[in-house]
Amino acid sequence: MTSSSSDHPTSSLELSLREIPGSYGLPFIGPIKDRYDYFYNQGENEFFKSRIQKYNSTVFRTNMPPGPFISSNPKVVAVLDSKSFTILFDNDKVEKRDILDGTYMPSTSFFGGYRVCAFLDTTESNHHALKSFFLSFLASSHKKFIPYLRKSLAVLFENLENEISEKKSAGFNNHSDNMAFDFVFKLVTGVLPSETELKSKGPGTIATWLALQLAPLGTAGIKPNFIDDIIHTVRLPFLVIKSGYKQLYNAVYDSASSLLDEAETLGMKREEACHNLVFLAGFNAFGGMKVLFPTLIRWIGSGGEDLHSRLAEEIRAVVKEEGDITFSALEKMPLTKSVVYETLRINPPVPFQYAKAREDIVVESHDAAFQIKKGEIIFGYQPFATKDPKVFENPEDFVADRFVGEGEKLINYVYWSNARETEQPSADNKQCPGKDLVVLCCRLMLVELFLRYDTFTVEIGKLSALGASITIASFTKAT
Repeated sequence: MTSSSSDHPTSSLELSLREIPGSYGLPFIGPIKDRYDYFYNQGENEFFKSRIQKYNSTVFRTNMPPGPFISSNPKVVAVLDSKSFTILFDNDKVEKRDILDGTYMPSTSFFGGYRVCAFLDTTESNHHALKSFFLSFLASSHKKFIPYLRKSLAVLFENLENEISEKKSAGFNNHSDNMAFDFVFKLVTGVLPSETELKSKGPGTIATWLALQLAPLGTAGIKPNFIDDIIHTVRLPFLVIKSGYKQLYNAVYDSASSLLDEAETLGMKREEACHNLVFLAGFNAFGGMKVLFPTLIRWIGSGGEDLHSRLAEEIRAVVKEEGDITFSALEKMPLTKSVVYETLRINPPVPFQYAKAREDIVVESHDAAFQIKKGEIIFGYQPFATKDPKVFENPEDFVADRFVGEGEKLINYVYWSNARETEQPSADNKQCPGKDLVVLCCRLMLVELFLRYDTFTVEIGKLSALGASITIASFTKAT
């Protein structure tokens, strides 16, 4: 048996071993009850908060949706504090085989019949090959990041301004989705989707493709109803998006020939490499940006003119000094960096993380130690881990300069990328391969925003699993 380790400020040299509290309830009935509490009676946050209070523990047993009949085993050990959560990153102690989406795995029909890299464990040989391929691609594309994204962002802001001019306000999300998809597709293939048979259908196709896979984890927000019960009980068929996915796949296959040639030289099947690229671009990259970009604008918009003034002053001073927007220039913007990390802390784009214990292990929270048996599923709800009051002061508040100066040390406890922010993705871990690119995109969006405008106002609509619905009410041009 091995024990987890931690460098948390509240770590103790020795913690008493405690039995994991909680219950799974009666077979079938327990998972259904927990599912109804999670989606309807309590909601996500209250579901976890009430159990932490009930058991006086941030580690406990519960069932996680969807439950019967999609999931054959909904039983998990929840780890909901910053310290215990890190067991999910220890690939020597936990495995990640077929557990990306939790206690069920979508049909491989969604991925061309292949188990793509995200569903592979680090011990599987194909994982190393595919992750190395991704990292090599990103490294070779490094010089394209800023120019490609700046062009996409220029189109985004132009479209937003035009819509405001016509309608007095502009919906941010659709324009952001189009921008993100154009950027990602061009980065992977070298051409814009409009230059392929895909035309403008990419964002809608991927949104449907994602929704069919992830529907069992979401809800329409209405009290128990027939449609919600169906999507939590029966898998939605790939057939709905089969033709759309085929068109997306063909667009990547035909346009990314040089990248696929490279994959073949590395010993991969061309088709398998292409399905993995579609997943990387559609699920990992576009799917994350679809949630993250509106969330970023939500929090920055809510910060008001004072925060906007500080960001504009910092960004314009650095760009003027450097003469251009470069990687080194972006590193000289501490407040800009901080607000991006704070967004990733307070609203991580992927809130759930799962793993399975490879062996009997002991996991430590701030207050106790717990033994988890080999084969048990471990579940982490990241918004609780990254709002841990024993790590972050005023954890529920968006603090723009939280990570400035001495606060920069707290980046170690930002976990959005399936690892600590201070760590780097490799072929032997499960950290997001595009971690640094995502952070860069967020910083660059703010740079382009505040080079153009002094301030802006937003209206925040309904919050969902796919982020906030954002409307830009006004832009004030830079003076």
